[in-house]
Amino acid sequence: MNELLFFVTIIINFAGIVLAYKLFQKTGLFIWIAFATIIANIEVLKSVNMFGLNVTLGNVIYGTIFLATDALNELYGKKEARKGVLVGFFSMTIFTALITLSLLFVPSSQDFANESMRTLFKFMPRILGASMTAYLVSNLLDATLYDFIRGHSKDDKFLWLRNNGSTMLSQMLDTIVFTLIAFTGVFAFRTVLEIMLFTYIIKVIVAICDTPFLYLIRKIHKPNHQDKKQASEIA
Repeated sequence: MNELLFFVTIIINFAGIVLAYKLFQKTGLFIWIAFATIIANIEVLKSVNMFGLNVTLGNVIYGTIFLATDALNELYGKKEARKGVLVGFFSMTIFTALITLSLLFVPSSQDFANESMRTLFKFMPRILGASMTAYLVSNLLDATLYDFIRGHSKDDKFLWLRNNGSTMLSQMLDTIVFTLIAFTGVFAFRTVLEIMLFTYIIKVIVAICDTPFLYLIRKIHKPNHQDKKQASEIA
């Protein structure tokens, strides 16, 4: 069941980001990055067994962030990709601050949600520290690598190379940084290593699956005058 849900999740997530771009163009990618960052950091709190591996959730929607920044990089340049990274960082930071503040309120006698919220979000500050550190380092690296690879392979037939090359390398760094900060001391070190390895395997699968969707986003891209100017600057 988990394996089936995994592939359903991939389809829904990547179809969602393509739809966001279709409807809202560049703004849709920024919007997607904002809520995908929040959802990924909530889903990562849940561990599941999948393909015989112990992994955390959130890897699919987190992978869409790399797809979104790669799309921004491809269509609008590295500057817009870096802006997308900062949008995600801002969104998650504000979300965590507001959730933490809400937990400080004394619940009424009729409240039924406070304990569940505390169970879910009291771990958030550590998760946030791990996630935001990994997020900034890996996504900024992704934007830089993508731009570097594009500089040496501008032809459209190499789109898969700059997409997968930049994503897989930056996702490796992301996985190492996040797992060590978030779970060292929480789980046995062997378990931490297992989570790190198996999570990266899942991320590689997701990265491979996102390539057709980047081609689709590029195909439906309709550049306006400003986009054409940016494209000429990229070239």
